[in-house]
Amino acid sequence: MPHTARTTQTRVAVATDLDALLALENRCFSSDKLSRRSLRHFLRGRHSCCLVAHQQGQIVGYILLLFRRGSSLARIYSLAVDPAQRGRGIARALMQAGESAAVERRRLFIRLEVREENHAAIALYLADGYLLFDEEEGYYEDGAKALRLEKALTPQSGPRPKSSVFYMQTTPFTCGPSSLMMAMHSLEPRCSCGAKPPPSS
Repeated sequence: MPHTARTTQTRVAVATDLDALLALENRCFSSDKLSRRSLRHFLRGRHSCCLVAHQQGQIVGYILLLFRRGSSLARIYSLAVDPAQRGRGIARALMQAGESAAVERRRLFIRLEVREENHAAIALYLADGYLLFDEEEGYYEDGAKALRLEKALTPQSGPRPKSSVFYMQTTPFTCGPSSLMMAMHSLEPRCSCGAKPPPSS
C-alpha cells in the first residue's frame, strides 16, 4: 500500500524516472549533486532503494537509501523535495516510506547526514526520533560540516526519546554547543535550558 501525505503518494522509483529525478536533483541542489550516471547506478543497485513522491503523475521528491551487506544499518544517502512543494509533508512521507523499506530489509537502525545550517531538516529529524551521534568537518563539497544522526527502527533496537528540542546556533552559541545541548537533552529530557520544541512540519 502506498504511503500518503495529503495528495502525495510514494512508490519505488523505476528506470523511466531517471530524467525526472535528474531534473529534481538540479532544482534542489547547487552542489553535492548526484550525476545521471550515479542515479542510474542506484536505480539498478541491489543494495540501494530509491522511493519517489508523486502528485498527479509528477515526481515532487525522492529518498535514496543504501544498505550495506551484513550490516544492521540503513543509510539515507539523499533526500530531496521540489522547492515549490516544500512545507506540505512530503519530506515526512518520504522518511516514513524509507524507514518502512529499511524495516522490510531487517535493518535495526537508520542513519543520515545533514548540513549543520539546515535547521528545518534538523528539526524534522529530531522530532521524528533521530539522535545526534557525530559530526564531520568538511563533509560537503563547499567545506560545510555535517551532523550525523541515527534512529532505532524497532523498540528492541534501543531507547527512543519521547521528545526532542532544537537549539538554534548563533554567533556566540555555535554548532558545537548547540549539538551538545541537543544530545544532552536526548539523554536527559529535563536538560532543556528553556529551549522550545521544534516546529511541527
